[in-house]
Amino acid sequence: MQPDPTASAHETPALPAGRPAAEILTELKALRTADAPTRGGRTFAYVYDAGREGLDELAAEAYAAYATVNGLDPTVFPSVARLENDLVGAAAALLGAPPGAQGTFTSGGTESILLAVKTARDHARSTRGVTDPQLVLPSTAHAAFHKAAAYLGLEPVVVPVDPVTYKANPTAMAAAITPRTALVVASAPSYAHGVIDPVARIAEAAAEHEVLCHVDACIGGWLLPYLRRAGRTVEPFDFSLPGVTSISVDLHKYGYADKGASVVLYRNAELRRHQYFAHAGWPGYPVVNPTVQGTKSAGLLAQAWAVLQHIGEDGYTALAARVAEASDHLLEGLRTTPDIHILGEPEAGLVAFTVLTSATPDRHSGTPDLSLLLHLADEMRVRGWYLQPQLSFDGLPPNLHLTLTPATVDRVEALLTDLPEALVTARTLPPATADPALTDLAATLDPDTLTPEDVAGILAFAGLGEGGGLPERMAPVLFLLDALPGRLKERLLTEFVGSVFRLRTP
Repeated sequence: MQPDPTASAHETPALPAGRPAAEILTELKALRTADAPTRGGRTFAYVYDAGREGLDELAAEAYAAYATVNGLDPTVFPSVARLENDLVGAAAALLGAPPGAQGTFTSGGTESILLAVKTARDHARSTRGVTDPQLVLPSTAHAAFHKAAAYLGLEPVVVPVDPVTYKANPTAMAAAITPRTALVVASAPSYAHGVIDPVARIAEAAAEHEVLCHVDACIGGWLLPYLRRAGRTVEPFDFSLPGVTSISVDLHKYGYADKGASVVLYRNAELRRHQYFAHAGWPGYPVVNPTVQGTKSAGLLAQAWAVLQHIGEDGYTALAARVAEASDHLLEGLRTTPDIHILGEPEAGLVAFTVLTSATPDRHSGTPDLSLLLHLADEMRVRGWYLQPQLSFDGLPPNLHLTLTPATVDRVEALLTDLPEALVTARTLPPATADPALTDLAATLDPDTLTPEDVAGILAFAGLGEGGGLPERMAPVLFLLDALPGRLKERLLTEFVGSVFRLRTP
């Protein structure tokens, strides 16, 4: 064969000629060593570890059995429909769904929420003629609702939460409902503070206005019912409340399936119909997509099904009891640690606390110390713990966020031992500060008109320069971000993440 004369003599191959499988797997394992551990109970965010031997292996084998199955068309792969119906049926039964309820398996909480918002938007348009829809949500609602609103053209109407309980204010939520409202949102629990909104009153107000109400139970949907079964008091939050019209529940959280696996449920099939996308106006096959994704591996569906089948009712009840045990132990220890203040009354595996200066003897009032809090997070990371920093927002204090799982039960005592020591060390460090000149300048900047050079300069000043790397200690970076206006903060973080996912020239 003659060489193609139009090909560049210096063209760089896209891939190597081919590498041995063992060499590739070795490199993948080596890359993982820089990541936070996903098992062992020392990473208190992003991961949900049941602590049960053999569960990861079961999930991997189930995934492999269905990895090549295309979940796009259940008429070609009917086992996909069987597995999804089993999963959705289990979620519906757990969450008190009435006869006629329907749902869909999705890739995660964000997709479940996106679909619920789309359903509400299209329902409001078809039943009430709403063309400029609004989404009423408490300020603690997950960012995925704002993402859905941005994608789907809804106006978010954000209602402040109670500054003491951190729960949605049902009176204020009801007052925010207008003829333009397509959906009202409540959380069970909210991610930031782990508290459950007064769902019954919020759903009742939505029903009185003939508006749909979605409960974001992505975190609590698979935990709260089993906590109740384990003897804990759990207020109604599900379809037992007539005003609740849809619920999202993640199976990759307290269902302990691999990510991503979630379910979105609707009170009836008529509502779910608005979620679907169908198109026959092209020369290819007729398209009907229940979810945002079209083609998708059925592997995630199969592994979630296998995990739920394996753990079962009694297993989930026992795991929920272990989460409650870990939470009880942690909260008791935090309450006796000087200058630590728990935010709200955590109810569902999540705990948030802040660090106070000038604290009163009962440690329930004082001034949150952002610098000390962020130094504490760094010091705990040095000791092998990851506690998730959350910055201040709309009068709500900055805090450290912990996700408790069954695997953390045996780690809580060690964490409570390291925490006071880390706090002592954090107090010896120079306070994190933000340059007043920079914060004054930031208040005058328009994030939409900043040049790439402007952004690069601010990122470099913040310690997030070219290359996408992070400094060893995040306290100075996070302190500066906390001081910046929200939209500027969003622009800088967007550019920083863009620098992480960027092609590099040799």
